[in-house]
Amino acid sequence: MNQIIQTLEYYPAALTITTMVFGLLVGSFLNVVIYRYPVMLFREWESMAKDVLKDRGFTLSPPKEAVDKQPEKFNLVVPRSTCPKCDHKITALENIPVISYLFLKGACRNCSSKISLRYPFIELLTGITFALCSWHFGFSWSLLFALIITAYFISMSMIDIDHQILPDSMTIPLLWLALLTSTQSLYVPLGDAVIGAAAGYMVLWSIYWLFKLITGKEGMGYGDFKLLAVIGALVGWQKLGLVVVLSAGVGAVLGGIILLVQNKDSQTKIPFGPYLAVSGWITFLWGDMLMKQYLDLVGL
Repeated sequence: MNQIIQTLEYYPAALTITTMVFGLLVGSFLNVVIYRYPVMLFREWESMAKDVLKDRGFTLSPPKEAVDKQPEKFNLVVPRSTCPKCDHKITALENIPVISYLFLKGACRNCSSKISLRYPFIELLTGITFALCSWHFGFSWSLLFALIITAYFISMSMIDIDHQILPDSMTIPLLWLALLTSTQSLYVPLGDAVIGAAAGYMVLWSIYWLFKLITGKEGMGYGDFKLLAVIGALVGWQKLGLVVVLSAGVGAVLGGIILLVQNKDSQTKIPFGPYLAVSGWITFLWGDMLMKQYLDLVGL
């Protein structure tokens, strides 16, 4: 074990390759989280809503058609993953990240229905981002927490794309984790992290209410405020401006492309969380370099 640890510590290439393979495996699990966790949340919220309505004397009639068609026992572990078309249970050999997709030629072995490219994409994305984290931070506690943060960002971004929600049960623990790392100054000092979290929340909160007062519409959700608070705690208040500028730029470009490609109008809701997560992650790793290049460019 000591030999393995020393190899990972003193040979960056070995650490990067190992972390990338680990990232592929984590990415496979994130696919499960992205699909199943919202279903679990909706079930919980529906149950809570029913209890509140019953307490207030409302009579509830069952829906004509079940919206949730998943088994009663449904969580991140059970039941086993199946093909959505034929319910074929996915075997271990069919669940090897990326490799199984290529081996099966992107189709279910049982019914030959197409497997979404999204699954290997998430696995590759997680593997590559994990590798970049290992190359940046090296063998350290900073790397461990960076991998956790990266996994959170990927899963939250995809959930926001699918359902336009950023659950408190994901953003709040991540905020506490970011603040916890600052007690040891892993990324930024505690003071900068606390101010960054507060400023991150207040920036989007202020934009939200200003936009609502002017237009009467909601431009974003409260989950976005909390996500920027997380990012502020990670990068410090000094780099929040960079995050906001990057996310606005990326959002404007990609959002415009999405509207054009999908032939949607300007009223179409586009989740802002993924743009925040991408910009925050880039700033988390390379914020100092980007700030230095900008200051050199403007001659400061």
